[in-house]
Parts: sequence; structure tokens; C-alpha cells
Amino acid sequence: MISAQLKKEVEDWIKHDPDKESAKQLTKWLNESNEFELKRCFNGFLQFGTAGLRGALGPGPSCMNRAVVARTATGIAAFMERNNLKSVVIGRDARHGSKEFALDSAEIFAGAGISTFLLPRELPTPVLAFAVKKLKADVGIMVTASHNPASDNGYKVYLGGNVKGINFSGSQIISPIDNEISADISKANLTPNRSSDFKMVSEDLIDDYVRVAASLVTKPNNLKIVYTPIHGVGAETFLKVLKASKFLDPLIVQEQLKPDPDFPTTKFPNPEEIGVMDLSIEYAKKSSADLVIANDPDADRCAVAIKDSTGTWRVLKGDEVGVALGLYLIEKGRIRSGAVANSLVSSTLLSKIALSNKIKFSETLTGFKWISKVPNLAYGYEEALGYCVDPKTVNDKDGISAAILIAEMAGDLKERGLTIEGYLEQVYKNFGYHLTDQISIRVSDTNKSELLLKKILDNPPKVLLNFDLESIENLNAQKELSTPGIRLKYSGGIRVIIRPSGTEAKLKCYIEVIGDSKLDLEKLMSQVKQVLIKVLS
Repeated sequence: MISAQLKKEVEDWIKHDPDKESAKQLTKWLNESNEFELKRCFNGFLQFGTAGLRGALGPGPSCMNRAVVARTATGIAAFMERNNLKSVVIGRDARHGSKEFALDSAEIFAGAGISTFLLPRELPTPVLAFAVKKLKADVGIMVTASHNPASDNGYKVYLGGNVKGINFSGSQIISPIDNEISADISKANLTPNRSSDFKMVSEDLIDDYVRVAASLVTKPNNLKIVYTPIHGVGAETFLKVLKASKFLDPLIVQEQLKPDPDFPTTKFPNPEEIGVMDLSIEYAKKSSADLVIANDPDADRCAVAIKDSTGTWRVLKGDEVGVALGLYLIEKGRIRSGAVANSLVSSTLLSKIALSNKIKFSETLTGFKWISKVPNLAYGYEEALGYCVDPKTVNDKDGISAAILIAEMAGDLKERGLTIEGYLEQVYKNFGYHLTDQISIRVSDTNKSELLLKKILDNPPKVLLNFDLESIENLNAQKELSTPGIRLKYSGGIRVIIRPSGTEAKLKCYIEVIGDSKLDLEKLMSQVKQVLIKVLS
């Protein structure tokens, strides 16, 4: 039985829903007294956080739809007016709803008297981040759910300049900005003015992105590269950059070339996930390729697969790519000043490389919204396949510019008789092997995550296998890096960080083991993971 309160809430939502199909679906559920579906879609407004919005497509306030996007755009417009922010640029990927969400947003911002620019078609997130800086826009909006499943969409927010004493410089929002915008969304006018008085961004800007990304390359090569955009929007831009950089045309995974919001060859289009790059690796095997490069669906991340010393193709971890690329840029003299950075859940190896080269290093909270705030950033990465190689023009992770430099690095190393794996082996000889891995434990809700964290904080494992606990940090209590989570360090070079996922009901556990023998460390990592799964379950 649908309560009178829920019935009224649904009817009020239908009244202001700009999407007739969405309103029709809600009306049908009301007539059918479908309490389950209505409660699912009316379980509070989709949370607006530091990543903006992200959630499953569907009607009602708890899902991603035109009504939710309209209220969000209206709330952001109110925030902009209060903070004297005058301009916005909007981009989108090719997911279900992205075109409509971007157009609704443009009409609402223009209707609020804001100078509004709209990217002309589906394009990578890095192009939007580039446009924020190029156009000197105060705000950037990217309609994307990145590498989430096909059922999702999202809304990412960037700020162009100095707001509330924070120099954003074209990077993603952080607290307390997200909380202020969230409050504005909750008070949004349900019938905002709309206007078609917005401008389409010219192709010249997109050409500028291609030119700037291509200019990062100083030594093109003839590597045989297999490339896949995993049904996303990266191919057109990446291929233009590759051509402008004077690389050979890559072999493209045809089954995944065209943007397709259903991602038909994979359930979860995240190249970190096991099996997602199998198709591109098959291409590489058949063609005797040198390298596999993949972008996630909005092309802000880059994955790499190589043939290792045993002749087996494998996907490199984000830490492996991040360390190799950082070292390569340092060795080539492209990082002479400024700082390099990675997130606290990433490997500690880059910090040691930076120290040995007398380059400043910064450890940040998880996510590029924090890495991009490092003063004088020259290079930054996070283990989740995100790399920022040119922060002056794209102050965010950029899977396309990173890919082109990875291709240059692989070719340069090949000329020197090295592979990326061999290059890393040289690093390990100097600094010790640094193996990283992670486990995820699903929980019923966020309260369970908090209880588990408190349990470990109050009573941490004093011994992990045969290694003694040396230190424990409550990351929430740290002055510099305050975030929910725990960092444990054990003898034998074992570091464990446990934190709740920012987007799902999960506890994530990031492990690093350091030592002199790769085989011993691989065995140790497996054992540590087994023990931690029992501790966290």
C-alpha cells in the first residue's frame, strides 16, 4: 500500500518532470500501486558529492534523469551567482541520457544569464578539462559516469579559478564547495528559466587539444600498437593525437571502436577489471603487437598491456605505469622543477624516486580532485589508472595524453633493448621490489563500513602472518590528510590502508609489500590478502 506521503511526493515530482517518458513511468507505477519501484526511486535525492552526481538511470529523485540534472544545474547556477562566477562550459560522453542532460544544463545556465558554452558532440573528459582552462571558464560540467556500468550516468563539476580561497585552476570541486552546491540544489527553483542563447564550442578548440597533446611527444616511433576505447568516446581524439605525433596507425579493436552506451562486449567497462582487455590482448597476440593501450569510456584513464619476460600478455597495474612514466619524464629532463604526486593508496615508490632526484613529492588524499590541487604540480598519478602529464593545460587525469607518452616511452625503451617490465626491474634493483594489490569487501551499508573501521582501529591485528604491527594511523584524525580510513604498517615492509569506497557500499583495502625477491613478495602478497579477507569479513 502506497502511503499518502509517498503518493504526494511522486505526484509533485511528476508535475515538474521535464521528461514525459519518465513522468509516464512514474504515473504507471502509481496506478499499479508499485510500492517497491516507487520507494526505490524516491529514497532521497541522489547525493551530490565531490565527484558531483553519479547513479543509475531511472525516474525520481534517487536516480539520474533530466529532472535531477535540471535541479542540479539550477543549484549550480545559484552557487555561481552568489560567488560572482559568470561562465560555464559543458561536455558529455555517449552514455544513455548524456546528450539530453548536457542540453538541459546549457538551457538552464543560459536562462540564468550565465555565459554558456557547449561542446559540439560526445568527447573525452580531458577535452572538457582542457576547455575550462582554454576558455578561462569559471565552471566546467562533464556529463559522464566514466567507467561505471551501462545502467549509470553522472555529472562531474570543475572550477576554473580561485573560489573560496582555493585555487582550482580547472580541476574538480572539493569540500566545502560540494556541500554548498548540495544545499543550493535542495532549494532549486523547480521551473527555472531556460534559454537557447548558448554557444557551441568551435572545432578549433578540439584541434588545439590535439595539437597540445601531440606536442608532448619528442620522439615518435614505429611501435605496433593495439588500441581500444572500450565502446567509449576516446578513439576519434586519440587517433588524431597519434597521427599528429607521427606514430604509426594503431590496430584498432573493431568490436569496441564505436561509442555504444550499452557496452556490448563487457558488463563493466573498466579496464582494471579482470577480462575487460581480453579482446584487445587477443588482437595483440594475433598481430605480434608491441603494446596494448586502452582508454576507459570517457578516456580520462589509460590501461596498458605488455608481453612479459615469460611471453605472457598481462595488464600492467596502475602503480607500474605510474612509476615507469614518472621516472621516464624525470630522466628525460621533462620534470626539472615543481612537484610530483600520487595518492596515499598508491605505491610509495615514486616518492623514493623523486627524493633521489631531488624533486619535491606530495602524497595526497585519494582522487584526482586532490592531486590536481598540489602546488606547482608537474606530474601526478593514482593507482586506478589515472595519470596527469600536463597539468598546465589539463589539470586532471588524461588518458589520451598519458597514452601518447606511454607509447613514446615504450618505443624509446625498445631502442635501448628494454621493455617497460625491464625498465621497472632496474628501478626495483635500486629501491627494492614494491608490489601493490587491493581487495574489496562488500558491506550491506555505509554504517557497516564505519563499524568495521572502528573495530580495526580499536583492536588492530597486532601480528600479520609473522610480522609485527609497527604503527597505526587513524587517517580521519590527520591534520594534513584527513579522510575516513586506517593506515597500518608492519615489519617486513608491509603497508595496509583500509578505507570505505567513495561510490559503493564497500571497504577497500590497499596493500603494498616491499622486499628484495619478487617471487617471495608475490607469495607474501597472496598470504596477506587471505588473512585480511578473514579480518574484514
